[in-house]
Amino acid sequence: MKIIVAIKQVPARDSQLRIAASGKWIEESDVAYEINEPDAYALEAALQLKEKNGGEVIALCAAPERASQTIREALAKGADRALHIDEDMRAFDPLAAARLLAAAIKAESPDLVLTGLQSDDLGYGQTGVILAELLGLPHATLIMQVEIQGAGIRVKRELEDGWFQHVEMPLPALLTIQSGISKLRYATLMGIKKAKTKEVKRFSAADLGAAAGAPGITLDRVYLPERVKHTQLFEGTPKEAAAKLVEKLKFEARVL
Repeated sequence: MKIIVAIKQVPARDSQLRIAASGKWIEESDVAYEINEPDAYALEAALQLKEKNGGEVIALCAAPERASQTIREALAKGADRALHIDEDMRAFDPLAAARLLAAAIKAESPDLVLTGLQSDDLGYGQTGVILAELLGLPHATLIMQVEIQGAGIRVKRELEDGWFQHVEMPLPALLTIQSGISKLRYATLMGIKKAKTKEVKRFSAADLGAAAGAPGITLDRVYLPERVKHTQLFEGTPKEAAAKLVEKLKFEARVL
């Protein structure tokens, strides 16, 4: 089984963000980067499937050169090889990003494509399902478990209020993986050594041809949210005022 896992490099959660002098992006020299958490779980799911059923796991990443560290991490954990689209993705909307990934995936003809449910930085939650449509693959989201079943797969989807759905799907297919489905592994010393010799195929968006599409977003300004103070007085009896306060805290402030 050939499995492709789309991984994204995002700013580390504890990074202190500063606006660049241009006012159109963050100051990247100050930021530490790491693998997107849902994508890390997608990679883990792929590695577990490989261990049980054999096959090959390929990491796919579209990002500038700095993503080499994240790609090597995926290889050190057990991915067999990697595809690196060396492209600045900040201006790519979900459709443009999916077109770029689809152009790279089609040449591989995988049995299964895994992505994280969404990215920790932008959080669109759309790229995976758009990618499935572009590839013409059946797909399922919010995946908690994947099992090979004959010529297809059986997946467990997380619904609302503690409910789950089990779905049988044919292969090839695309799944978007939910965070927390299993314990993430660490790269071993042997894995880190082997990663240095594993293949990383690099190409640009131009190398993928016109099918990859073009960026769809123009960034005019990036700025920090403005902090404002607002005072509101509640009229009526203490009981009436308390009821109005509770309503505001529940439905507007959403802290109750």
